[in-house]
Amino acid sequence: MLLFSIFKVIHIIAGFTALLVFWLPIVTKKGGKAHVRSGWVYVIAMGTVAISALVMGIWRIGFDPDKTVESVAFAWFLIFISILSSATAWYGIRVLRYKNRKAAHRQPVDLLFPALLVASGAAMSLYGATIDFTLLTWFPFIGIFLGTTQLVYWLRPPGRKLHWWFEHLGGMLGCCIATITAFTVFGAPRLLGLSSVHPLVWFMPTIVLVPCIIGFSRYYHKKFNSSKSA
Repeated sequence: MLLFSIFKVIHIIAGFTALLVFWLPIVTKKGGKAHVRSGWVYVIAMGTVAISALVMGIWRIGFDPDKTVESVAFAWFLIFISILSSATAWYGIRVLRYKNRKAAHRQPVDLLFPALLVASGAAMSLYGATIDFTLLTWFPFIGIFLGTTQLVYWLRPPGRKLHWWFEHLGGMLGCCIATITAFTVFGAPRLLGLSSVHPLVWFMPTIVLVPCIIGFSRYYHKKFNSSKSA
C-alpha cells in the first residue's frame, strides 16, 4: 500500500507537469530552444506518468483487497493510457531520429510499440464491450487508429517531403490526447468533488484534438508548399 501511495504521488506530480507544459511546444517556434526544452520536459513527465500508471493499474487489478468491477475497469483504462502515452511519445521522438530514411524501417523496438497499441486497443475494446463500459469500449479505437498509422509509416518508404515533421506533430498531439483524457477521467472529477461525469466528457479531448491534428497538418502542408513555390 505504501508503494502504491508513492507511485500515486509521483503520478500526480508528473501528470500536472505534463498538463502545464504540453501546450508550450505547440505555440513556440518549431525547432527553437523553447520548443525543444519544453518538449523534453513534457516527454520525461509523460514517461513518468506511463510507468507510474502501469504500476498502479497492475496493483489495483492483482493486489488491491478492496477492488470492485468498476475499479478494475478503470485500472485497465489506466494501463491502456500508459501504453498510449508511451507509444505516441516514443513515436514522436523516433521519427526525428530517422527523418533522413529513404526505405522502410523495421527496427523491432519501433514496431513493438505501435503493434502493442493496436493489440491492447482491440483487447480493451472487447473487454469494455463485455462489461458494458462505454469508455473502455470506444476510447481504445483512437489507439488502434494511431498504432495502425504508425505501423504503416514505418513499414513503407516515406511518401512525401518533411514526412517526419508531420509524423512528429501527430505523435506528440496523440500523446496530448492521452494526457488530457487521463486528467478528464481521473483528475478533474476528484478536484471538483464529483463522483462521476457524463461519458461524453471523457471523449472531449479526442473530439477536440483530433481535428486540431488534422488542422495543423493541413496548415503546415500549405505553408511548406507555399515556401517551396516562393
